[in-house]
Amino acid sequence: MSSPTGPDNGLPVRMPRPRQPGRHRRPEPVVAPENAPALVLAVPGTPSGTHRGLAEETLSIARSELPGLDARIGYVDGTDEEFPSLRTVLTQAAEERVARAREAAAASEEAGPVADELPAVVVPLLAGPEAARMRQIRQAVLNSGSGAELTDVLGPHPLLAEGVHVKLSEASLARADRARLFTVATAADGIVLATLGGEEAVQAAGITGMLLAARLAVPVLAAALDEEGGVPRVAEQLRGAGSRQLAIAPCLIGPEIPEGLLETAAREAGCATAEPLGTYPAVGKLVASAYAAKLGIGPQSPQGARSTP
Repeated sequence: MSSPTGPDNGLPVRMPRPRQPGRHRRPEPVVAPENAPALVLAVPGTPSGTHRGLAEETLSIARSELPGLDARIGYVDGTDEEFPSLRTVLTQAAEERVARAREAAAASEEAGPVADELPAVVVPLLAGPEAARMRQIRQAVLNSGSGAELTDVLGPHPLLAEGVHVKLSEASLARADRARLFTVATAADGIVLATLGGEEAVQAAGITGMLLAARLAVPVLAAALDEEGGVPRVAEQLRGAGSRQLAIAPCLIGPEIPEGLLETAAREAGCATAEPLGTYPAVGKLVASAYAAKLGIGPQSPQGARSTP
């Protein structure tokens, strides 16, 4: 037996710490609701082992944000067991939902109509509104007949600006922290923020670009990689405004970029280039946030989030 002050053998007992009152207290941890729909990450581009590793790492971060999450990967251009298509993954999620409903009905007459509930939420692994990719994803969702719902893309968002800044600093193209008293000899004095998806994507990336410009204190202009001559034209615009050492910063995750396109744009524009966002932790956080927002649960606004017009 033990007393409130300790056990009979005299050893101390760890007592629960009282919750800190007021608005500065830590929020209660959020977990995925029981029997919540699966999160299916829609990975664009040609499937590869590299892209699978990136997707798995992204979902690992999403699960840490929302423990208990049933998260899966569906490849927009997948065709086999190694890289299952988005349609296949959604069909399987719906079938599993029906099977669980039947098991629940057999175990209890009071079981709810699980089969009629949402089987999955599809989150596109896209930083911006790439219309062609989104049409592919939307069509796969419809063709699956699963009743799954699709979220919007991950950006624009302040966390993407943070990630682009980090990638520039990793390539020695920007200071890691503007407040630190050191210089980077190769730091760019003008940034071409590269995106995919034409004018709509450029406008959306422009919001992230304004946030990035505020972080770096250098001009930032968005350009579409898939628009012929788009990146060189924006690079010349920056040079005309006085920038001399330019860099391309992809506001892109990676799998959606056609092979060689980024390198070709950098060569044509005469710019150095940073890496795409890849497995930067903010991407996984935004995936979890998009899923949670669709279900009306937390976390719906990762740290650093702001509303955008």
